[in-house]
Amino acid sequence: MPGNPWFSWSYVIDNAPVLWERTVEHAGLTIEAVAISAAIAIPLGVLVSRFRWLSGPVVGTAAVLYTVPSLALFAILAPVLGIGRPPVLVGLVVYALLIILRNTVAGLATVDPAVLDAARGLGYGSGRLLVQVAMPSALPSIIAGLRLATVSSVALVTVGVVVGYGGLGQIMFQGFRNNSYRAEIMTATLATILLALVLDLALWAAGRALTPWLRRRTS
Repeated sequence: MPGNPWFSWSYVIDNAPVLWERTVEHAGLTIEAVAISAAIAIPLGVLVSRFRWLSGPVVGTAAVLYTVPSLALFAILAPVLGIGRPPVLVGLVVYALLIILRNTVAGLATVDPAVLDAARGLGYGSGRLLVQVAMPSALPSIIAGLRLATVSSVALVTVGVVVGYGGLGQIMFQGFRNNSYRAEIMTATLATILLALVLDLALWAAGRALTPWLRRRTS
């Protein structure tokens, strides 16, 4: 189909403002959702690590919410929160919660008990022990959880088109409506993949900057 190419630079150039607007919308929603999830999941992970009996109900609830299909969750949230950004944001927070929570708990579980005992022997209180010993040790696992949650959220934002706010997903949907215009669909797909790679790389770089001792260990 010569009139329906898989990719078209002319389409990209002609629609650059719209593509940029949707990309910024997509990135902003992803970053906000992951930040909110982290603000909830990391303290919950600390709480679960300190009180093990909470692991079942807290992680179990997050896991049950994670299993709800995204289309169904957005459809459930829309009548309550309305059409547009709010239901998509809440849905993304719900899905990112389990990933960050599990990685936080796993990271804190890897802290060497001997190191904790030594810190207590030096007079570290519980708060100082958490901030200066446990969290730095768990940081690589937490960063890994943030990276995974971010990439997953970038993909899920596109599904938000069902409630009227899908970032680049809106361009994909428009491509299907325009007699499956391949260039439009492919451009939005490639932009989504590129956005995921850029955000993942940014978190990887942040993780390296925050854990200089790991670089010294491997050098």
